[in-house]
Amino acid sequence: MKPRRIDHLVALFSHLCALTLLLLMVTLVGYLLYRGHHTIDRELFFGWADPWQALTFQRQVFDGLFPALIGTTLLVGLAILIAAPIGLAAGIYLAEYARGTTRTVLNLLFDLLSAIPSIVIGLFGLAVAIVLHRWFPGRFGPCLLLSALCLALLVLPYLIRATQNALESIDPQIRQSGRSMGASKLQNLFYILLPHRLPELTSGLILAIGRCAEDTAVIMLTGVVATAGVPHSILQNYEAIPFYIYTVASQYTDATELNRGFSAALILITLCCGLFLLAFFIQHHLQRRLLFRQEKP
Repeated sequence: MKPRRIDHLVALFSHLCALTLLLLMVTLVGYLLYRGHHTIDRELFFGWADPWQALTFQRQVFDGLFPALIGTTLLVGLAILIAAPIGLAAGIYLAEYARGTTRTVLNLLFDLLSAIPSIVIGLFGLAVAIVLHRWFPGRFGPCLLLSALCLALLVLPYLIRATQNALESIDPQIRQSGRSMGASKLQNLFYILLPHRLPELTSGLILAIGRCAEDTAVIMLTGVVATAGVPHSILQNYEAIPFYIYTVASQYTDATELNRGFSAALILITLCCGLFLLAFFIQHHLQRRLLFRQEKP
């Protein structure tokens, strides 16, 4: 077979794979819209509570998705705030400072961490909660903070690998440009290397956000409950949309209740898209600031 024909076949196969993925995504979202669009209303979010009183936290909502929406947002935000600095620092260490046996051992450990099932991390969080409850009776148990810590542990490998691979793939000429002008290694890292790989770092962050928002196995063992209202503290139980979807899918009594689960899935997708857009906005803002700083005489 001629090389040109092989190239055409590979290109055709690649296009078909991309088209198949697009069709699957459109089919999934379309099916969710078909099953859940007619149950997206005020009652789905606020139940029988007054929307203004719920939005101003004057009244708790126990039969709507509003507390789950708030709980999911707090959970993802707290988990990313915990995991992002640690993952970024660990990735920088592996790419720029770790050498020899230390680098090999750490790479192996992080690979093993990424292979741990989420249910195992949830069981670990539950065990920690039981131990702390014995040490501090009535003060600590399954809660929002514990779920966020477990989710941060779950997404750390994504952030570490994204940072490490982004820094290791930088062209040697760009890597040495700052050092050749007298910058220290730390200055070269923060002013040249990290800004140069900002899109790749943001991609790792987006992947971590999606992983935090969709996981159910971890949170169902570490603090999420069906009816908790809006949490007033990170040491309280909370509601989350993934757990609501799981509960409805496993315990629904009629078609209307099941369709509310499809509606919740649409809302979860919308929430994830909103978080992704926020990450892209932050990335774009940082890139513009970097470009302005480089062009400024």
